[in-house]
Amino acid sequence: MAQISNLIKGVVVAGTHSGVGKTTLTLGLLAAWRRQGIVVQPFKVGPDFIDPGHHAQAAGRFSHNLDGWMLSVEENRRIFQRYAKTAEMVIVEGVMGLFDGFDGKSEAGSTAQMAKWLGLPVLLVVDARAMARSAAALVHGFASFDPALNLVGVVFNQVAGPAHLAYLTEAMEQVPGVRCFGGLPRTDDYTIPERHLGLTTADDHPLTSDWLDGLADLITHHLDLEALWRNLPTVLFNPGPDASPPAVPRIRLGIAWDQAFSFYYPENLEWLRYFGADLVEFSPLAEPRLPSGLSGLYLGGGYPELQARRLAANSSFKEDLKAKALTGLPIYAECGGLMYLSEEIKDLSGECHAMAGVLPLKVRMLPRLKALGYRVVTLAADTLLGSAGATLRGHEFHYSEISSETASLGRVYKVGSRRGGESQTEGYACGNVLASYVHLHFGSNPAAAQALVTACRRYGEA
Repeated sequence: MAQISNLIKGVVVAGTHSGVGKTTLTLGLLAAWRRQGIVVQPFKVGPDFIDPGHHAQAAGRFSHNLDGWMLSVEENRRIFQRYAKTAEMVIVEGVMGLFDGFDGKSEAGSTAQMAKWLGLPVLLVVDARAMARSAAALVHGFASFDPALNLVGVVFNQVAGPAHLAYLTEAMEQVPGVRCFGGLPRTDDYTIPERHLGLTTADDHPLTSDWLDGLADLITHHLDLEALWRNLPTVLFNPGPDASPPAVPRIRLGIAWDQAFSFYYPENLEWLRYFGADLVEFSPLAEPRLPSGLSGLYLGGGYPELQARRLAANSSFKEDLKAKALTGLPIYAECGGLMYLSEEIKDLSGECHAMAGVLPLKVRMLPRLKALGYRVVTLAADTLLGSAGATLRGHEFHYSEISSETASLGRVYKVGSRRGGESQTEGYACGNVLASYVHLHFGSNPAAAQALVTACRRYGEA
């Protein structure tokens, strides 16, 4: 592990809009600097699960989500400082366009707000595919829009060739204080395939060493990395020591992890460890039964619909899971985990795939997005995550819906959106099982992680 320090280099990679090439540049910088022997720590602004998985492959370290709505400024800074202190370079990939946030009136929830919270400069990515001198006017607007933001420079993407880049570089001479660090050529060689929830996951589309080396070569050849490094200010911060975990007996908590289930906020897992859980990974796709000695399960999100045939075929695992649920084993499931606990998933062709049958409900896939957005959850009853009245924040994003459920299935969440309005009932409870479409971030209320571990401990001691 790197020497713990309070002096690091850092940068936020932001874009003028979504799809401009932020992820490609972030992965390339991670790979290029890591190849130079620099310890790089990635972060991702927003609730996305997929980009952080690719970051981790490029950096060799877990990437952590930062979020201006789900988490307080203090919690964002705590997460940042905890992992930055063992690195030499920090790269934070932004979300959407640099100033895009919750509304048109403020910076709330934007990449720009996060950059200022963390005290980091911004490197702007501009898609120059159909632009020449006008690109400088665009950058000038971004540079002057918020004088409190430190826009250290720009990288152009989709550059047609040397002549095009020379034209762009000349134009940038008219934008004071913003340096052009180069331009990436038009190429499809480093495009990550997409599917309905975004890019394919790191489990489905692993970034090979050859792919990462090629991207690092591209970045090194077309960008002035030495000049970028020199122009990045050294960030000074005082991370302070990590809090000591409570002295409690540890328990074994099973975590579903394979091609069907991989959507977890790393901080959720860290909070569970902090409160006494030893995490045991298992695969509902590949294993005949659950690992032994578990006191609880956490079934995260992912793509169970793409693996529905394999999940349905693993009858022994489904039977073991259902039997353990009937004994009162605490099971917490989110989105894809909820789908797996259902009786069946009906795919877009109309074929039904039998799932674990732990919850008396059925799920069907839809050809269009069903739900997207931030959510605030208030517990309407005592649950695995705490007592009635507790609140947490999270995010919802799925292309499926519950097609049927029995009246005996309790709903224990009151779910509101970021914009307010009338709350909806959700959060399905059955015995010692709690499942929801909402991905909750335990950093918004760490007591929820403690409650879950405590429920598991009670089960294990019974």
